[in-house]
Amino acid sequence: MDELRLYTWIAVGGTFSLYFFIAWWARAGSTSEFYAAGGGITPLQNGMAIGADWMSAASFISMAGLIAFLGYGGSVFLMGWTGGYVLLALCLAPYMRKHGKFTVPEFIGDRFYSKTARIVAVVCLIIASLTYIIGQMKGVGVAFSRFLEVEYDMGLYIGMAVVFVYATLGGMKGITYTQIAQYCVLITAYTIPAVFISLHLTGNPIPQLGLGSTLADGSGVYLLDKLDTVVSELGFKEYTTSTLGDVEMFAYTLSLMIGTAGLPHVIMRFFTVPSVKAARQSAGYALVFIALLYTVAPAVGAMARFNLMNTIEPVAGQNMEYAERPQWFKEWEKTGLLAFEDKNGDGKVQYNADPTTNEMVKVDRDIMVLANPAIANLPNWVIALVAAGGLAAALSTAAGLLLAISSAISHDLMKGVLIPDMSEKNELLASRIVMTLSVCVAGYLGLNPPGFAAGTVALAFGLAASSIFPALMMGIFSKKMSSKAAIAGMCSGLGVTMLYVFQHKGIMFIPSTAFLGDMEPNWFMGISPNAFGSVGAFVNFAVAFIVLKFTGPAPSHIQDLVTNFRTPHGQIAAAHDH
Repeated sequence: MDELRLYTWIAVGGTFSLYFFIAWWARAGSTSEFYAAGGGITPLQNGMAIGADWMSAASFISMAGLIAFLGYGGSVFLMGWTGGYVLLALCLAPYMRKHGKFTVPEFIGDRFYSKTARIVAVVCLIIASLTYIIGQMKGVGVAFSRFLEVEYDMGLYIGMAVVFVYATLGGMKGITYTQIAQYCVLITAYTIPAVFISLHLTGNPIPQLGLGSTLADGSGVYLLDKLDTVVSELGFKEYTTSTLGDVEMFAYTLSLMIGTAGLPHVIMRFFTVPSVKAARQSAGYALVFIALLYTVAPAVGAMARFNLMNTIEPVAGQNMEYAERPQWFKEWEKTGLLAFEDKNGDGKVQYNADPTTNEMVKVDRDIMVLANPAIANLPNWVIALVAAGGLAAALSTAAGLLLAISSAISHDLMKGVLIPDMSEKNELLASRIVMTLSVCVAGYLGLNPPGFAAGTVALAFGLAASSIFPALMMGIFSKKMSSKAAIAGMCSGLGVTMLYVFQHKGIMFIPSTAFLGDMEPNWFMGISPNAFGSVGAFVNFAVAFIVLKFTGPAPSHIQDLVTNFRTPHGQIAAAHDH
């Protein structure tokens, strides 16, 4: 066994053993512990768990890769996802915590005095969560197959087993404490390589400052100026001026913001703290913990792109000999995520923006964070740590999503609608059975990703932005909003978003059914399908208020309920009460 594989087994095996121990130690014994950790988590602990819950494989693996290739335009993800937490902290979390129920559909069912509204919310939640989870399971399979050198399928089976044990055993209580450990692993794994690389390139050990510093080669040239020069000489857009366009940038940022604020697995975390004040504090701590990664991401993206360019073209005008390519290049070629085609037969690697002469026919954005330590020639233990961090990020979010699906089916659908007199013991058993089935479905979708695997994140955010977020906002800030109006709004927002996404990307993302094609001239007002959740949300609000005009306001007792959870002082419902 070579040194890298040994270190990787130690890092991954050690962290997984820790997760199993925590899950056993914090196993849930009641429905309140399974759904809301008994409402006894401190704001600091919850903030850290929220950080791990949110920083999925998309944040850990994909975001810096997107920034590496999109440049300044990639900041849309930082602004959207961070802004979503501010929205959540100010507009949703405190009021929903004061209402004191376990799940998002339960809140919607109570506020809109309708089992139909609750069922619609369950459907939205399941579709959004399942589409989101496919990316996490696929990330687990890719990371395992690359670093442990096992088959993709075997890597996914290992990931499924780990999630199954600590999610079904511990519920929200076990997941919370496991996510605290996973946050520590992933933030360490993300920061240490960034410190090494920043120190090597700029002489500054703080990556956030290194991004704006001069290169350590004594030339006095700033890192970003040099990167701009390198990429523009090869025909790519300048790194620091590349944008998505004004309308698209606004719509994309807004869609990500309200999609974040409407994701049920994130909102559920605020039911685990003992008070409204603690819910607000949790959001504040979460922003701090998320910022530790998000402020480093632009530096990681820029430095990864810089190192990649310098590897392929170490001296201006002199390309790397393919036969002398480094070991990391060979390893990623095996995965198919990096591909070279010698178009001119000179044995050298040409990498530029012209598709006719570019010989790097595939450079997958998702490999940049995982490959970055090896590109920068960092020690093997650092590379192993990054593998453990990537897996921690994917598994922590997968567990939160599985719990959201499980609680929606067992608590909202079965106990809330179909079998109201179900005992707590049977509800807990049903939750674990549903969790087991959810793990199997998630694993199947990861093993056989349907045609929509590439578009899952867009659909997940679009669904949450266009259906759940507006319903929660109107439920809290419009006392008169009625059940018929809210249901009409949710169905129309969801329908418009799915119709737009499917007509551009294909029904269930099968390309042959995309009758408008995913081409910019066909976009509505220049808004891409990925950013259309913001338009769907507008439709949701508009339809709801139009229907409200014709159907009349909510009953007076519902308006009193809204007044209570909007009043700073007053009766606070306990999260552990049924």
